[in-house]
Amino acid sequence: MFGSKIKLSKDLIDRCRQYAKEAGYGSVEEFVSHTLEKELRNVQQKTGKERDEIMKRLKGLGYVE
Repeated sequence: MFGSKIKLSKDLIDRCRQYAKEAGYGSVEEFVSHTLEKELRNVQQKTGKERDEIMKRLKGLGYVE
């Protein structure tokens, strides 16, 4: 896999290693990558929902048709 290296504390990487093993991931990198992808999807969805809410409010106030 090509990409950047990210430094993590020893404690965090140990916890990730342990969970990755327990959860059946092939490597710590696979676990971290999957976790980041999942979190980014959550953030993007929340952003979309927030945007929809703002547009609804603006329409209610008559600023947007």
